Amino acid sequence: MYTRLRDLREDKDMNQTQVAKMLGMSQTGYSKYETGENDIPTAILIKLARFYDTSIDYLLGETNDPKRYK
Repeated sequence: MYTRLRDLREDKDMNQTQVAKMLGMSQTGYSKYETGENDIPTAILIKLARFYDTSIDYLLGETNDPKRYK
């Protein structure tokens, strides 16, 4: 469901464990976001958008424009 999360993570040459640690959570919990098994809480979406310097809309697949509007 959230394939962009995986793509962005891989573009940074990071694994799920590293991103999960940055978010203060387990790798298993983070993995469930990438697969769409669990919905991503708003606070986590904000952290991920800031970390990847992209918009939440891009993360959620609502736009193909990764530009973050500040």
